[in-house]
Amino acid sequence: MFDLIPETSLGHIHAERRPGNAAERVLSKDAFDRACAEITAWPGYEKTPLHALDALATAIGVDAVLYKHEGARFGLGSFKALGGAFAAQRVLQREVSLRKGWKVSLSEIRAGRFARECAEITLVSATDGNHGRSLAWGCKRFGAPCRIYIHAEVSEGRAEAMRALGAEVIRIEGDYDASVALAKQEAEENGWFVVSDTSWPGYSAPPLDVMSGYGVMTREICDDLATPPSHVFLQGGVGGLAAGVAAGLRQRWGEKAPRVVIVEPDRAACLFESARRGEATTVAIEEETIMAGLSCGEPSELAWEILAEEASDFLTLPDATIAPTVRLLARPLGNDPVIEAGESAVAGLSALIAARQNEALSKALGLDESSRVLLIGSEGVTDRAIFDAIMEERDAA
Repeated sequence: MFDLIPETSLGHIHAERRPGNAAERVLSKDAFDRACAEITAWPGYEKTPLHALDALATAIGVDAVLYKHEGARFGLGSFKALGGAFAAQRVLQREVSLRKGWKVSLSEIRAGRFARECAEITLVSATDGNHGRSLAWGCKRFGAPCRIYIHAEVSEGRAEAMRALGAEVIRIEGDYDASVALAKQEAEENGWFVVSDTSWPGYSAPPLDVMSGYGVMTREICDDLATPPSHVFLQGGVGGLAAGVAAGLRQRWGEKAPRVVIVEPDRAACLFESARRGEATTVAIEEETIMAGLSCGEPSELAWEILAEEASDFLTLPDATIAPTVRLLARPLGNDPVIEAGESAVAGLSALIAARQNEALSKALGLDESSRVLLIGSEGVTDRAIFDAIMEERDAA
């Protein structure tokens, strides 16, 4: 058997998919259409590549490994560029419309026709890095003040990237969920507007806009493929990425949509626990994971509505597999492309390789030599110091 990453045991739950149409009811085709029309009109828009990792596919015994590399998205380093900035624009559109008494268009916000009004609307959010960077970039582009709350384990490199985009960055001592709570509290006290990728009772519009923005990525993937893949391995976090992609694939491929496998760090497995209990469930994070973008203990309720119907399997992954997978992409097999990926980007690939090293788990997931697996490379190098340390680890060994 191949030895690409350390052999490890993955947690696995096979979930009976709940019947329903959340993939169209929660995230409508019209919402995806609106987001795609606007985002593809932004200056600097370019489709990101869908790489076929043929040598890797041969090594692990599947027909195809398809890796959507989001590292170049709008120069921000991750797929989050599609979500936070679009949600910010939508908040500004709604609030300016209320103040003016007529419906302001997204193109008018984009063109700066209400710059004075936007400058009076402060947008805030909590982040592990990428969502906040997208929000800061969107606020700078649309002329709104921005406050970003980060927890103790967010690297200083990621904090500085947000400051460079004009955001005021507030670091707290607690974890991600504590930063979410403080952002909500201070927004309520000061009349600011939270732009979160996580929904909660009474708060749904921005998270829906975030997930709608991710539809750009999904449509690019579908346009590049003549036939649907058999599987898609999707990172967990709060569930927004996974739900947005799963809904988009269902809308495009219908009953031929791929089997959805959710992958999370075993240190932050809120979706795994939600699947086990059959309802959205919060977990306590006792130790931070190297997969910083996935260090989330509370799932988005809207995202869970979709995943409860679309996801067949939930996996938990130990941190030990991540650095070897980052190095594997950067020093690829055969003629596969060189890909510089962040720690959260490789969760799906790590899980796929680990599953193929385990005959019983491969069988449980329906993986074999005919499988065509789609992976979302959700980020490039968002902190060069962390990436360099990972690459040097092998050299020092």
